[in-house]
Amino acid sequence: MDGATEQVIEVDKSASLTVDVHFDFVCPWCLIGKRNLDAAIRRLAGLRRDVSVEVRWHPHQLLPDIPAGGVPYQAFYVNRLGSAKAVDARRAQVQEAARAAGVQLAFDRIEVMPNTRAAHDLVSWAAGTGTGCRTASLIDRLFTGYFLDGEDIGNPDVLERIGLACGLDSAGLAEHLAASRRDDNMAIRRSLQAEGVRGVPHFVIDSALSLAGAYSPDAILDAMLRSTGDQENR
Repeated sequence: MDGATEQVIEVDKSASLTVDVHFDFVCPWCLIGKRNLDAAIRRLAGLRRDVSVEVRWHPHQLLPDIPAGGVPYQAFYVNRLGSAKAVDARRAQVQEAARAAGVQLAFDRIEVMPNTRAAHDLVSWAAGTGTGCRTASLIDRLFTGYFLDGEDIGNPDVLERIGLACGLDSAGLAEHLAASRRDDNMAIRRSLQAEGVRGVPHFVIDSALSLAGAYSPDAILDAMLRSTGDQENR
C-alpha cells in the first residue's frame, strides 16, 4: 500500500489547501481528532467559500506487533497502565474530550485489541477503487465500529461487512481481503513525511504547519486560515 489515501472536500477551485492526517484506528484521540477536523472544515467552508480542502490519510500503526488475531482488550490496558484504577482514570479523561467532540465512546463493548494493518490496508485499497468521499466514510465507519460498537476491526469478516456497507464492490473486496490474509505479516509502507511523526493524531497543513494531538476545531481552523493567508478571520 502507498501509505496515504485522499478525501477531497470541494467548496470552489480558486484556492486549496491540503491536510495530511497520520492516524491509527485503535487510538481514541484519532477519532476525536477526525471529528474536530470535520468541524473545522465545515467552519472554513462558511468563512472561505473559495477554498477547497484535500484531506490525505496516512496509516501509523501504534502497535504493529499485536498478533493478527488480536489480544484481549481489557487485560491489555490493565497490563499497559498498571491497574484497573489507572485504566478508569485514563478513560475518563478521553471520554471528556470525546463528549466535547460529540462522541460517546463505549470502551466496555470492546473485547479485542486488534492489529490494524488489515484495516489500514482496506482503506488504501478502497481509495484506489472509489471516491474520496467513500474513503472518508469507510474511515469513519471503522472508527465508530470499533469505539462505539465494539467490533473487532482486525477480523476480515468484520472488515468485509463494513466495506460492503460503505458501498465497496463485493467481488473486489473479497479478493482484496483474501490477499490481505496472505500478507498479514507485511509492514505498512509509510510516507517520507511520516518519519517525523512520533504520535497520533498528527496533522500537517499545506506541508508546513504541524499539529500533534487532538486539537480543537478552533485550533485546526486557525491553522488552516493561517495557511490560506487569511488573518482577518482568525
